[in-house]
Amino acid sequence: MNAVLIALLVLPLLGAALTLAPVFGPDPAAADRRALRLGTVVTGAGLVLAVALAAGFDHDEPARMQATTDVSWIPAVGVRLHLGVDGVSLPLLVLTSLLTFLCAVYSERRLPSGEGVPSARSFTGLFLLLDVGMLATFAVLDLLLFFLAFEIVLIPMYFLIARWGSGAKVPAANRFILYTLLGSAVMLLGFLLVGSKAGTFDMQALAAAHGSGLSHSTQVIAALAIMVGLAVKAPAWPLHSWLPDAHTAAPTVGSVLLAGVLLKMGTYGLVRVLLPVVPDGTATLAPYLGAFAAVGIVYGSLACLALARPGAKGDLKRLIAYSSVGHMGFVLLGIASLTPVGVNGALFANIAHGLITGLLFFLVGALKDRYGTADLDTLSGTTGAALYGRAPRIGALLAFAAVASLGLPGLAGFWGELLAMFGAFDPAEGLSRPAFVTYMVLAGLGTLLTAAYLLIVVKRVCMGDPKQPAAVAELADLRPYEAVSWTPLVALTLLAGLWPALLLGLSDPAVKHLLGGG
Repeated sequence: MNAVLIALLVLPLLGAALTLAPVFGPDPAAADRRALRLGTVVTGAGLVLAVALAAGFDHDEPARMQATTDVSWIPAVGVRLHLGVDGVSLPLLVLTSLLTFLCAVYSERRLPSGEGVPSARSFTGLFLLLDVGMLATFAVLDLLLFFLAFEIVLIPMYFLIARWGSGAKVPAANRFILYTLLGSAVMLLGFLLVGSKAGTFDMQALAAAHGSGLSHSTQVIAALAIMVGLAVKAPAWPLHSWLPDAHTAAPTVGSVLLAGVLLKMGTYGLVRVLLPVVPDGTATLAPYLGAFAAVGIVYGSLACLALARPGAKGDLKRLIAYSSVGHMGFVLLGIASLTPVGVNGALFANIAHGLITGLLFFLVGALKDRYGTADLDTLSGTTGAALYGRAPRIGALLAFAAVASLGLPGLAGFWGELLAMFGAFDPAEGLSRPAFVTYMVLAGLGTLLTAAYLLIVVKRVCMGDPKQPAAVAELADLRPYEAVSWTPLVALTLLAGLWPALLLGLSDPAVKHLLGGG
């Protein structure tokens, strides 16, 4: 199985390199079609490998690191090429492989366009390089390799926004790269402090030591640096301000991957690195992380309410971006509780958010393609956009994604947020229970506000008079390539909601292992 994991990482890297070779023919149009087909084939093969990895995974021992490779890479600084997968990282690897494949299928028929945009070969090369960095982040077990994989994704995503985006795309891309680079630099300082004091960068060895050999002050300083760096990517309030602009400007597939995978890299790092490596420092800072998470939940929901109201000229992509701030607040709150229940809820919410928000951005991208805008006032007109009457399948999917996002029981969005609040209700020993109960109450308020703004969006976009004058008199309903790209997300949202043990059975033993000194 270690060969399968290595192939999963190497395949998109070889595909990205192939886009630089003169093998696509002299005809530019044909070369673009072949390049896009290459992206679909490579990501499709990656999805098959990820499913094979999940099938071969020993589900009786999800806390044990499996499919491991551990060889010396840079002996001078003790960096090893250490790869592996457990119950925490396996669902994220499969989610990443699925979303990249669906985005490749979508792009083959709907490549983002813009003034001065290079060929589809450039798009495919950057897309596959982004895939490499995302997958490697969830597979590496060395702090410096984790930092390297964390950074690989920044350049491709920068160009996907700056070249294939819309609106104020260059300023949005610049803000994205500046925020994330600065956050990564702070995170690297924390990694170097831990590695220099512990004598190793190996994440398994550091987790097994569980902070022994690191003084309390060292742990607090390292935890603060690592937490700030990862919180930028999560994104945690108030380090989130790069996200709405990036989502608004990004092409559809960029927004899907940004919300579905890149945000998860930050929260995954908190679970994989912060909890087991510097537990004392994490416990000291956990109340502050919980406070920022609770504020982020309410803030994100209020921002969405402000954008959803008539006359606000709210961009629907921007609204969903702010909703991510709120939803990821639940993830951070679960992690801050330092309990198995809360951390399991955080990991479940990670996957649920990737599925549901990925579907939402696909749907909003389709509306923007049809209407030429994502402005909510333009879409809804005076009585509502009437998607139920004009494009009933898209309207039904948008309503489904909205109720899944607000946490309707039986769908994926419910369990993660519920478990995160349970974790806050009874936090780990040593944490202030009154403070965390307060955070739980704020999170509960956030669920009500979330339901309010999502139902407003459904009312304004899905309901209304289909005969009213509108920007588009005839609206195309669900197209075949859209159905192919979106159906798996709908099915998995239902499956995770009805069978939560599918994910919790994987993560629970691994989480207890990490919290107990794994």
